[in-house]
Amino acid sequence: MEIERKYLIHHCPLSLAQYSSHRIQQAYLCTDPVVRVRRQDDSYILTYKSKGQMVREEYNLPLNQAAYEHLLQKADGIVLTKTRYVIPLDEVLTIELDQFDAPYETLCLAEVEFPSVEMAEAFLPPPWFGEDVTFSGKYHNSYLSAPDSPL
Repeated sequence: MEIERKYLIHHCPLSLAQYSSHRIQQAYLCTDPVVRVRRQDDSYILTYKSKGQMVREEYNLPLNQAAYEHLLQKADGIVLTKTRYVIPLDEVLTIELDQFDAPYETLCLAEVEFPSVEMAEAFLPPPWFGEDVTFSGKYHNSYLSAPDSPL
């Protein structure tokens, strides 16, 4: 089960170089249900996600590089690439700050995953977080991968 909230970031006041980061490339084989392949640094993953906004079932299975590259050729739409910064928020929560490459180079999103729905609903974001887009499907990566995505 994945429980997360997502926010637009217009200006990040942090020096991101001090945080660990990952290079991510991901593509979608299907968007209903969501079936995704992802390369994160030197790891390869096949993911299934159920429908939902803040709460979704998510299953991750490891892939090898050859399988990833084979499935990547079958993906629909835009292959997304981004840098993900991992920023500790407190003893429990972490911000995953995604800065996208073209065609979304001006897009920056922050995701925070929670251990419970109650904690997610009670969350007060840092003041530098922008609009809460958790319940807006247009900021799901699967939507952004569509060739006709209006963002």
